[in-house]
Amino acid sequence: MNLLQALLEPTPLPPSDRSKRVAINSPLYNEILEFFYDEAELLDTLQLRQWGETLTSDIEYNLPIRLTRPGRLQDQTVVRTVQHMHESHGSLMVRIMRITDTKSAWGEDPPSRTRRLVTNVRVYKTDKDNEYKVQSYLLVTRNRFDCDEFDLIPCERHDIIRRDGSQLKLARREIIVDQAVIGTPNLGIFF
Repeated sequence: MNLLQALLEPTPLPPSDRSKRVAINSPLYNEILEFFYDEAELLDTLQLRQWGETLTSDIEYNLPIRLTRPGRLQDQTVVRTVQHMHESHGSLMVRIMRITDTKSAWGEDPPSRTRRLVTNVRVYKTDKDNEYKVQSYLLVTRNRFDCDEFDLIPCERHDIIRRDGSQLKLARREIIVDQAVIGTPNLGIFF
């Protein structure tokens, strides 16, 4: 791997250790699930500044590309050195500011109407205190303008949630979209 590839590849996620899985309906699981439901509401109702406050200052936010491979090569369908999005806290804040504070965000003006349906949430303790790996499925519906059609974007998310005082914050997100070719134009929404 050369230096450029090393810079572009995201920090590896910790493993999903089934022996460290947090029980469904435990207080911690419910708190994390509520975090995801509240996050979906913030994004769907365009409360982007408030969503930005739920991010850690060292967040990594990645949307790698997907390739179609034969069955024996399924472990090579996600390419992390080439990404649709490779964001940091600074770049996410600039995107939020551009959408909310300027008139130049034509890709999202008028804004998309979205719904984020979060399901299959699995929470794992990590080796770091107060950090949790969370795997979930996400279905995003998106409609623009006065069209009667809408986009469906199914994906899997791998997140790191970190406790910061009394709050939970998003420290890492990797979005694995099911499609090899994303059919929605001007993908300016957050996942």
